[in-house]
Amino acid sequence: MIIQHLQYPLEALEYHPSVLAIGYFDGVHQGHRRVIQKAMDVAKEKGLSSAVMTFHPHPREILGQSGYTHYLTPLEEKLNLLEKMGIELAYVVDFDIPFSSVYPQDFINEFLIPLQARHIVVGFDYTFGYRGKGTAFTLQEYSHNRYGLDVVSPITRYGEKISSTIIREYLYGGKIQEATEFLGRPYSIKGIVIHGEKRGRQIGFPTANIGLEDPYLIPRTGVYAVRIYFEEKILYGVMNIGIKPTFEQEKKEKSLEVYIFDFSENMYDMDIRVDFLFFIREEQKFAGVEQLVNQIRQDVSHAKSRIFGT
Repeated sequence: MIIQHLQYPLEALEYHPSVLAIGYFDGVHQGHRRVIQKAMDVAKEKGLSSAVMTFHPHPREILGQSGYTHYLTPLEEKLNLLEKMGIELAYVVDFDIPFSSVYPQDFINEFLIPLQARHIVVGFDYTFGYRGKGTAFTLQEYSHNRYGLDVVSPITRYGEKISSTIIREYLYGGKIQEATEFLGRPYSIKGIVIHGEKRGRQIGFPTANIGLEDPYLIPRTGVYAVRIYFEEKILYGVMNIGIKPTFEQEKKEKSLEVYIFDFSENMYDMDIRVDFLFFIREEQKFAGVEQLVNQIRQDVSHAKSRIFGT
């Protein structure tokens, strides 16, 4: 997949004629995949390159709206998912204040047309341009037959439209199975194993502490059953997200610690990916270490019974 970073105004270069799916696509969830797959199908029919245009950072972050400093899929993760889908071109547009002030017709005339977008695919609720005044209707109105257009209908589950917003709400609420269904895959994070306080080792449950290098959304505080990808291995375990209240007297930044079943290799400074499988319980403060250890044993037993059916 070819990745091109673009700024407004668009640099005068030769661009590949393409069928272009446009959107932010945070999460690359099932609704997004329907839009992207439609672009790929049309590209195949027309003998053109399949392309996706996304934006970075999130427009809501630049415009000062809360909740969008952390992502379901940070940029690198999003691009990896697009490549796995088979997209040939990915345009990453630098979203800044000047770009947010571009009027819809100027975005079309000065961006989409020079990019040689021969056909455009968007979701039914796509908006663009100054104050979000551009819509799918605007794309049609200002096309002047210079490109074709497909507007893709939403996917719904349980009466809810699949969206990044509802997936965020599910994760913040610990509703992992619902988030998994809407995403079409388990929610996952990637980081590096870092040195921690080694308290888990002292009580018989050594943990891998994860340091995140990308701004992932962190699910609700609590204990989760997880799948771990480390080197070429697929492992399972339980993760605690929280502040370790049994040991800590003052609230501090949340830590992410994974106890991996039947595993003792050195992992420090190495990459690790974690899939969230299901929520087990909230984090809680125990009267002492013995009580904590007994609860961890129960957590491990519960996770193993559901994962392995034992």
